[in-house]
Parts: sequence; structure tokens; C-alpha cells
Amino acid sequence: MSQMKFEELNLSKELLRAINDMGFEEATPIQSQAIPYIYEGRDVIGQAQTGTGKTAAFGLPILDMIDTDDKNQQAIILCPTRELAIQVAEELKALSKYKEGMKILPVYGGQPIERQIHALKRGVQIIIGTPGRVMDHMRRHTLKLQNTKIVVLDEADEMLDMGFREDIEKILEDTPKARQTLMFSATIPKPILELAERYLNNPQLIKVVHKELTVPSVEQYYFEVKERDKVEALSRLIDFYNPNLALVFCNTKKRVDELMEQLQARGYSADGLHGDMSQSQRDRVMTKFKNGTIDILVATDVAARGLDVDDVDVVVNFDVPQNDEYYVHRIGRTGRAGRSGKAFTFVIGRDIYKLKDIQRYANTKILRREIPSLLDVEETRINLLLEKVKQVVDDGGLGKYNQWIERLMEEEYTSLDLAAALLKIVLGKDGEQEQPESSELDIESTGGDSGMARLFINIGRNQKIRAKDIVGAIAGETGMPGKLIGSIDIYDKFTFVEVPAEYAVDVLNTMKNNQIKGKKINIEPANKK
Repeated sequence: MSQMKFEELNLSKELLRAINDMGFEEATPIQSQAIPYIYEGRDVIGQAQTGTGKTAAFGLPILDMIDTDDKNQQAIILCPTRELAIQVAEELKALSKYKEGMKILPVYGGQPIERQIHALKRGVQIIIGTPGRVMDHMRRHTLKLQNTKIVVLDEADEMLDMGFREDIEKILEDTPKARQTLMFSATIPKPILELAERYLNNPQLIKVVHKELTVPSVEQYYFEVKERDKVEALSRLIDFYNPNLALVFCNTKKRVDELMEQLQARGYSADGLHGDMSQSQRDRVMTKFKNGTIDILVATDVAARGLDVDDVDVVVNFDVPQNDEYYVHRIGRTGRAGRSGKAFTFVIGRDIYKLKDIQRYANTKILRREIPSLLDVEETRINLLLEKVKQVVDDGGLGKYNQWIERLMEEEYTSLDLAAALLKIVLGKDGEQEQPESSELDIESTGGDSGMARLFINIGRNQKIRAKDIVGAIAGETGMPGKLIGSIDIYDKFTFVEVPAEYAVDVLNTMKNNQIKGKKINIEPANKK
């Protein structure tokens, strides 16, 4: 069965609106197959691994089937670990953002039970919990399951392996027999079949097993970065490795548009590709990428299907892919035709668990690396420039240039000083920067990342300010390369921007009482968060 558009799955307009906000373009195979059966009220056994979109496969229909006027508990989702319970709860909350009156609560060990009891008393329709903590609430009579319409066993094989079988059976026995039961499991061993035979009613089996895919011979690394530092990290990697063509993958259409704009604001030759674009627009962008008019293409997985470009040196997973297969498809875009290629993945917090699943599935190693420092980037730029200089010398034809240098040498300048000065001009330094005294600006106190100063500007979204306006103004007024500007956080009435520490005083002095988009600004060191 081919993948379907979400609009084809009879989801409510509220869910479709939330899906559109999240930027997802089409349903995964498990979603396409499971959702129609769940809407019919059928019991389902879904064989699907982590990373296939199974949370939305059961979550979307459940959210539509809940009666939000009824404050009683109506659905319970059992997960093997607290991490998965939190993850499922966060995803369902995002999907239900336009469903008024929907109350979702994760319950798990390690969190004060009193807080959960208080939330349960206020009324919750969907409980997501670990078997142990759910049993604890049942014993305390703070959770009663007599109104349960739907039970989900998520990663059922793992729950059985962890010894939760008795708890699961007790929970199922305390729910009405007329309930709908959904079971999702990466494998279907004998104990799962026994559980299904006893507690499920004529279940529909849906099997979505990963295809066997070959991981190309590509160097694979991951970087642990904060969300707000991703754009800066991407900029550093591009500057450091200087790829001929780079392909950057995002999980959503909205993310593609935002990142493309941020890269363009920093002076990169970048464009975007996603499913909301017309075919003619896509063709135009692809032509520019293939002929090198742009050297960075930001895309979603769906939009990049059929992409056939041999010269991609670097693939960057700006977001960890939600589907393990997508990772293999993504990195397969580089290292073609016998060329070497590199694949970089940005990881935030619990993304590390997804990455472990990907490594198991793809039978590959993804090694941890540190983002290059500004000094590393500068050294790379200098080395590239010196290589070009040597090539120009070897090519000859420098007669008239020699005459000009000789003229300056007659004024008692050495050839070494002249070469160093020319190198400094080419690299974009506008004269010596005095290092600020600590009394003038305590970099640490601004709360910026290592080597960066965080500055406060008193305008924001309400003045229709965008990242490229900030970059353009600072780079244009100070002469500092826009690529060096770090993270930019724009709020309604103010903005925070990070600049390299050595440029901070110059930026403050130059931009003081200056204007951005015709609006006079005040700029000052930020206070540490």
C-alpha cells in the first residue's frame, strides 16, 4: 500500500490543521494502513519499529474518538519507559493543540505521585503511562478504568521483556471487555501472540517492516547541539568543510522555509525544496542546485525524492529523521560515483535514543564530533586562500603586480609585511580590534556560548524584524562577516543576538543609536539567563 496524504485519512479539520503546523507532508506506511482500521473500531496489531511514525498512527484516531465534553478517562496508552511515555505525551499534545477541552497526562515513576494525583482529580481523558506507575494509581484508587474505551500497548515486546506481563494483564482485566485494543510491537514473538489471543478481539494484523537497505560508504558523524545553536553549527560546518554542494534535511516544510531564510541572511547561496511548492518551482530550484548557482539545498524528505546529483559532498540532518529508512535515503545522496562523502546529524537531548535506533537498523556507526571553533574555521579559510595564492604564483603572469609591490618596497615596506596586509584585507578584517577590558564588557556575564557575547536589542517581532534584518544591519554597519554572527532569538518586543567576543565592543559602539529597518535601536550587553 502506498503512502497517503493526511487529507485522505478522514481526520478532523483540527488535526489536519495541527499536522499542517508541524509541517508533515504525508502519512507513513504504518499510519496509512492503521488509521482507517482504528477509525472502524477494529482491534489492531501493528508490527512496526521505532521511527516509523506509530505514535501518530494510534494517536490521531484516538484524539478524534475522544469525547471532550466527558472529563472522565477514556483512553490509556501503556509504554515501557518514562522516556517513551513523555515522548508520546508531547506528540499527542502537539497534535491536539486545536482540540478544545482535550486533557492528556503522562504518569511515570520518578515524578512526585502527588502532582499526578492532583492532575487526575481535575479530569484527564488520555493517560499515557508506564505499567508500574499505572498500577500504583490503581491501588490508590486515584485511577479508575471503568470508562476506558481504548487501550494501547506501545512497544509491547519490550514491556514483556521488562517483566510487565502481569501488570499489563491486570490493567486489561480492569478495563471494560467492550474496549478497543491496539498493540504495537517491533517483533511478534509467542508471548505477544498469546496476549493478543487472550485480550484482543479478531485483530487486524498490520506489518510494516523496514526494507533491507544498504548504507553507502559515507563518513558519518553526529554533533550534540542546543536547538538555538543549530544554525551557527551548520554555518561553522559549511565554512570548515567548504563543500561543493551541501544538502540539508529538515523534518517539516516550515523548518525548511525558516532555515533557508536564515542561511540567506548570513550570506550563503541557499534555497529550499518542499511539498508546498509547485512542480515548476521545484524544477527551477533543482536546476540551480545541479548547475551550482546555489550550493546549499534545504529540503524535506518527500521533496528530495528522485533527487539525482552526483556532486553532493555533505549531507546534514538538521533534524534527526523520524523514520529510520529516511536516514539511509538521506545519506545516500552523497558519496556517489566513487566520490567521498560526509553525513552530519544534529542531536538534541532525547534525539540520542533515535540515533541509536538508526544505528541498529542501518548496522552502521555514527561517531560523535565537536563543532569546529571559530579559530578552526579561520584556519581553514586561510589554508584555502594560501592554496589559491600558490596556484596563482605557479600559473605566472604576475608582471604588472610585481611592479606595484616593488614600488611599495621602495618605501621601506618588506614583502612579508605587504603579503600579510593583503591577506588581512582579503580575509575581511577591518584593522586591529582592541580586546575589551573586562571592566568594559564581561563576556561571561552576557550568557553567550563559549567565545560569543550575547547582546540585547530593543526591537522584535512586533516591529516585523527578521533574522536577516539583524544580520544585514550588523554586517553592513560594522564590516563583520555575517557568517560569524551566532544564534538570533527574536521575541515580540526585543531580540538577542550572539557575536564573537572579539567583535562585541565594536558592534555595541557602531550600532548604538543606529537603525534597523528604519527603526532607531538601543543595543547593550544581555544579562546572563
